[in-house]
Amino acid sequence: MAVAKIIEIISGSKKSFDDAMKQGIARVNDSVSEVTGAWIKDQRVTVSKGKVVEYRVVMKVTFIVKAPAKKAAAKKK
Repeated sequence: MAVAKIIEIISGSKKSFDDAMKQGIARVNDSVSEVTGAWIKDQRVTVSKGKVVEYRVVMKVTFIVKAPAKKAAAKKK
């Protein structure tokens, strides 16, 4: 049986919303394995002097929780 967990992250980019989303997913993959999907909850921009200077996305990222090594080994027997 697979168990999934959802975490919420905020990621930003000076290029675009798409780039902010991709950077956020890449960063999550640095510390969490088995990412299976993401939901963009919100999009925002930061404005300075009348110009957009940063694109931000708020994402809920889903990943599979690994079984503890002892339980995984016991299931293989």
